[in-house]
Amino acid sequence: TKTLVAAAQSRQIGSADLQGGNFTITNLGAYNIDAFTPIINLPQCAILGLGRIVEKPAVHNGQVAPRHQVALSLTFDHRVVDGAPAARFLDLVRQLVETPLLWLVE
Repeated sequence: TKTLVAAAQSRQIGSADLQGGNFTITNLGAYNIDAFTPIINLPQCAILGLGRIVEKPAVHNGQVAPRHQVALSLTFDHRVVDGAPAARFLDLVRQLVETPLLWLVE
C-alpha cells in the first residue's frame, strides 16, 4: 500500500509492518557490500540479496569493456522450493536486470 511504501521510504517502518510476507529482497549495496549470503527470515521461503553495483571489465559483444555488475544471491528453503525452479527464477531476475525492456514483454 501507499502507506507502507511511505513508511519504508521515510525509514519509519515498524517490525509489525514486515510480518506476513513469504519472500524478502535485501540490499546491502548501500553499505559497500559487494556480495553476501542472506539468511531466510522464517517462516518465509526465500530471500534475495543484492550487493553494490561495481564497474568491472567484462566481455560484451566480443570486446572487453567496463560494465556495471551486481551480485545477486538467492537463499531458499529446499522443503518449499526445488533448486531448478529457484535457479530459473534467479536467471529471470538476471535477464530483467540486464535487459529492462523485457519488463514490457508479456
